[in-house]
Amino acid sequence: MAVLLHRLGAFAHRRRRAVLTAWLLILVAVGALAGTVGGTFSNDFAIPGSGSQQALDELKRVFPAAAGATAQIVFVAPVGTKITDPGPAAAMDRALAAARSAPEVAQVVPPVLAPDGRTALAQVAYPQTREKLDPGALPALEKAVRPARQAGLEVEFGGSAYGDEVGGGHLGELAGVLIALVVLLVTFGSIVAAGVPLLTALLGVGTTSAGMIVVAATLNLPTTAPTLAIMLGLAVGIDYALFIVARHRTQLGDGMPVAESAARATATAGSAVVFAGLTVIIALAGLAVVRIPFLTAMGLGAAAAVIVAVAVALTLIPALLGFAGPRLRPRRAHATDGPESEPLDAHRAGTADSEPLRSPRADATGGEPHEKQSLAARWVTAVTRRPLPVALAVVIGLGVVAVPAAGLRLALPDNGSAPADSTQRKAYDLVAQGFGPGFNGPLIVLVHLDGAADPQASADAAAQRVGQVSGVARVGRPQLAGGLAQIQVVPATGPQDRRTEDLVRKLESLSPSIAVTGVTAIGIDISERLSGSLLPFALIVVGLALLLLMVVFRSIVVPVKAALGFLLSIGSALGATVAVFQWGWLADAIGVARTGPVLSFMPIILMAVLFGLAMDYEVFLVARMHEEYAHTREPLASVRRGFGHAARVVAAAALIMIAVFASFVPGGNATIKPIAFALAFGVLVDAVLVRMTLVPAVLALAGRWAWWLPRWLARALPDLDIEGAKLPPVEQTPTRTDALMV
Repeated sequence: MAVLLHRLGAFAHRRRRAVLTAWLLILVAVGALAGTVGGTFSNDFAIPGSGSQQALDELKRVFPAAAGATAQIVFVAPVGTKITDPGPAAAMDRALAAARSAPEVAQVVPPVLAPDGRTALAQVAYPQTREKLDPGALPALEKAVRPARQAGLEVEFGGSAYGDEVGGGHLGELAGVLIALVVLLVTFGSIVAAGVPLLTALLGVGTTSAGMIVVAATLNLPTTAPTLAIMLGLAVGIDYALFIVARHRTQLGDGMPVAESAARATATAGSAVVFAGLTVIIALAGLAVVRIPFLTAMGLGAAAAVIVAVAVALTLIPALLGFAGPRLRPRRAHATDGPESEPLDAHRAGTADSEPLRSPRADATGGEPHEKQSLAARWVTAVTRRPLPVALAVVIGLGVVAVPAAGLRLALPDNGSAPADSTQRKAYDLVAQGFGPGFNGPLIVLVHLDGAADPQASADAAAQRVGQVSGVARVGRPQLAGGLAQIQVVPATGPQDRRTEDLVRKLESLSPSIAVTGVTAIGIDISERLSGSLLPFALIVVGLALLLLMVVFRSIVVPVKAALGFLLSIGSALGATVAVFQWGWLADAIGVARTGPVLSFMPIILMAVLFGLAMDYEVFLVARMHEEYAHTREPLASVRRGFGHAARVVAAAALIMIAVFASFVPGGNATIKPIAFALAFGVLVDAVLVRMTLVPAVLALAGRWAWWLPRWLARALPDLDIEGAKLPPVEQTPTRTDALMV
């Protein structure tokens, strides 16, 4: 692999003007297509094959009006009056009459009154789903009802026609980019070096976003797909470029010519980028095994963003390195403890396993170095001096953080998760207070009447049976058509209450001729399928990690340790998410509108994305340790030296990831917020505690066994050579001894 990527990097560097022009033309062409033939995104949470989805399909066929979107209009009379008083009643009647004339409205159902006498709830039916409504339909409805507000009534809108739209938070996202820029500036100490990863990542994200708009013209993509793709594409795009640019500057500091350094950085760091990107892509594409279309679309969209990021890193980065030329050569060294401040091959003789990592300026007797040790050197020395207590502390600590994950509950977001100042959230709360929580999530029961001698009597009997089930607050009058009866059932509990899920299962068990559907029932089925998929998907991901890392590092200990570390990261990230979004710890600090069940597809998205990112850090950190061991055969010294080479870049990459993900938390909606939070926390834990603490501790404990692989297995596995061992040697002419090695 390294040889092929070396040729690719050399070509991109040599033909840099053509490569840059090609990428700019791609961006302009895709952007032009997005602006002319691009489609729109939807919130179609369908789950083919489930009982609720099959019932919904029947409902659309027989009762098309009932399968469309529904808007709730909540009227509340002023304090001291009732909605039935002449003034409020007249204002409400005029508003509903105007609503009947609003665009695309199929029917306005007469309002029902709450027991308090102040609140009324009317429903507006549309013939199509929310995704197919004209963008101006809901604003027109609100405008038509505006006179009721002017008459003194409180009026709010909710129902399935409204929702927590994905969007907003752009200032927060900009803050994430700015933080990434600051981290790059601190890491490189150069505006040019910091600008390359940022510009290439933005180009990749722009291309991906425009491409998804084009694809949306022919395929049904959820509104969350572009946000997830942007979030992930921006993070990995910056990180992948960071790894290649950092390796390039290291080699320039050793005196390597610019052209050869660009090609060799693409071959070595680029090989790790390919592997890391491949793990993310496979994990995201693996979401298709859950067999939920919107989740598959989210995974494939995010995988496309990673593919573009890898392609940009392997082609555009070496081209831009050519444009930058010798300006990227570092001028000074950071305070270090050893090899990152000396030419690459100067320390191959190594030190004893028990010898602490020293600065190249240490005297010959091993006395105090003339240059202060870096934080990374002090950290890895402390970790590997007492590796067993350190490893146990990390495992126990993360195990404690993961404890809340045992109480994880999943559900799809509803209007109760919308911002507190939104009209749909206000309507949700008013309905719950005035009528009961179940009115926010009514169920639709379909009864098959084929062969019934008296369909109406059979439907009435079924409605009576449904009304006798515990947990039912209200049963509507059956509506008959096409051999089916439709019955609206209002639960006594809210849409995300566990008792509502139990009620759905009770209703389904009444008779084979009864099916339950509606937004609430479909959400319950989605959450149930996703809950059942978590363990199989985790096993697939962990198995993939074991196999790929075994191929890359030709070791047994490294992949087993990496997989177990990944499980610790996932468990702690889920535990923290449950503590914040279910238990309410620090919920106000990050703007959580309502605590309750966690977004149903968050855990599986977290597994897919965090797996790839964890393998990023594993590869870039352990690869340098493995490279050291291959040359010196000194286990402990190799761990310390390899850590010293890679720690600064891995830390910078993790900070960038955390900044990008965290920037989507404050302004994110109920769908994106828990995903962004879990990813930010997961990256923090995985990078700092697992990869930069547990990994060196375990490898120090394992000693030479860390790099052991049975001979028969070594012969069977392919040799990917991500470290560039098969590249021809290059003559280096170091021009300075204080070169920056990051």
